[in-house]
Amino acid sequence: MIPTLETDRLTLRPYEFGDFDAYVEMWSDPDVVRFIGGKPFDREASWGRFARHVGQWHYMGFGYFAIIEKETGVLLGEAGFQEVRRILTPSIEGSLEAGWALLPTGQGWGYATEAMSAVIGWADTAFAGQRMTCIINPDNLPSVRVANRLGFREFARTTYKEAPIILFERSAAK
Repeated sequence: MIPTLETDRLTLRPYEFGDFDAYVEMWSDPDVVRFIGGKPFDREASWGRFARHVGQWHYMGFGYFAIIEKETGVLLGEAGFQEVRRILTPSIEGSLEAGWALLPTGQGWGYATEAMSAVIGWADTAFAGQRMTCIINPDNLPSVRVANRLGFREFARTTYKEAPIILFERSAAK
């Protein structure tokens, strides 16, 4: 069962079919994808990504949450974990790979840190002792700051799909 998490300002819940149009809007925005492949997603590619979230929960027991602003009910972005099985050295396969993305209107308000703090808190219980990682483009300084605030520390630099990335990991809660 996919949990729903609450913070002071946010509801983190499973994606619903009705979220798809807002999801397409988010992933077609050049500002959202600037450091995530750099190419806006069309409706078809967005559908594949959207549907993958359901599969992550089904097969892995974790996935991404839709970030909903409590005050307005508006989808602000997503946050959670995935298992991508990336062809990457060093490998992060088998870890809880953290990720977050916000629409430009949701950026700069601390929502990513707030959402991921709740997600990590849930995972520290649900997946106690599991390694957490994330990958971030070195030019994405706001996400690097979020990762650091969440307790992630750099452990390697490499390339993924011909782009430079920083690999971060977070020690498991005790």
